[in-house]
Amino acid sequence: MAAALALLLDNSALSWLYDGLLQIPVVIQVGALELNKPLLLWINDGLMAVFFFLIGLEIKREVAEGRLSNLRQAGLPVIAAIGGMAVPAVIYLALNAGDPPAIRGWAIPAATDIAFALGVLALLGPRVPVALKVFLLALAIIDDLGAIVIIALFYTSELSPPALVIAVVGIFVLAYLNARNVTRIAPYLIIGLFVWVSVLKSGVHATLAGVIVALFIPLRAGTGNDRSLLKEVEHGLEPWVAFGILPVFAFANAGLALNGLALSDLFAGIPLGIAVGLFIGKQVGIMGFVWAGVRLGVARLPDDVTWLQIYGVALLAGIGFTMSLFIGTLAFSDPEQTAAVRIGVLAGSLLSAIIGTLVLRRALPTRRFAGKASPIAKLN
Repeated sequence: MAAALALLLDNSALSWLYDGLLQIPVVIQVGALELNKPLLLWINDGLMAVFFFLIGLEIKREVAEGRLSNLRQAGLPVIAAIGGMAVPAVIYLALNAGDPPAIRGWAIPAATDIAFALGVLALLGPRVPVALKVFLLALAIIDDLGAIVIIALFYTSELSPPALVIAVVGIFVLAYLNARNVTRIAPYLIIGLFVWVSVLKSGVHATLAGVIVALFIPLRAGTGNDRSLLKEVEHGLEPWVAFGILPVFAFANAGLALNGLALSDLFAGIPLGIAVGLFIGKQVGIMGFVWAGVRLGVARLPDDVTWLQIYGVALLAGIGFTMSLFIGTLAFSDPEQTAAVRIGVLAGSLLSAIIGTLVLRRALPTRRFAGKASPIAKLN
């Protein structure tokens, strides 16, 4: 709804209001330290750091005691995620081989939007096997981890050594708090804000600070205490991210003026590479790598999951909306290129969602639980 509202506003008589709102300067200054950015960058650098903080919490919990805690559970989604990132990137590079500036967007179709993909799967209700939900969730989490690594390695601007040193000092303080088993959130948030500002000034993308801080939030309390600060923070933050941060990000980044656009614009290198990468690359990469993994004996399908259901999930993984748009903001700054990114992301994600839903509706049993609703109706 937020993305649709952005599209409507940007193609109405109020487009000046939409564009002006996102360009409002927001300034925070303490002495010589000044943060002066338009509202759009506060959303993309600030609010998205909170989104990545939640992803970091999920990754730490899953690796420590969840679906990624042993090789048997992690094997299938790890293989699927590798294929789902590699093949779309290769397709994008192939379709933009003759355009060096466009090459910078190679990682855009490699991303999966975990919230949108799981949301579409949830629409199918209790017919969806729990193992299939687990597979998609684990695949999307590993995909997000891959996106984090890609951002750190390939979308970092010129580095500021002093700011990096200050950020490292903050990280050591976080490590100390974790080692002392501090189970109050306030010290982590204060030092986390310090790390975020330092990383922002260092040239490394500020959203990575969210992941770094998350890794130091204690999962377990001391002996004899079963309280988990990480789970408390994750549980409390989830609704704010799902119903606040993600819609705000979608509203700020999905605006696309359609006036003057023609069907031929979709077949330009950047949008075509993204759309084909998301819709074709994701399904080919995931299915190809999963099939190879099963044939080689390094992974196996869950007992109550079919190949057609895996194919439906592979299609849903092509919904790259939030993460693809975000990487697009890092890859390109030219307005024409960013508009091309939005065209490709919207086309590829929409196709993946529609076809994936149709495939899963056919692949899933008509009624999975006779007489009453599923005891596990929620994805969480």
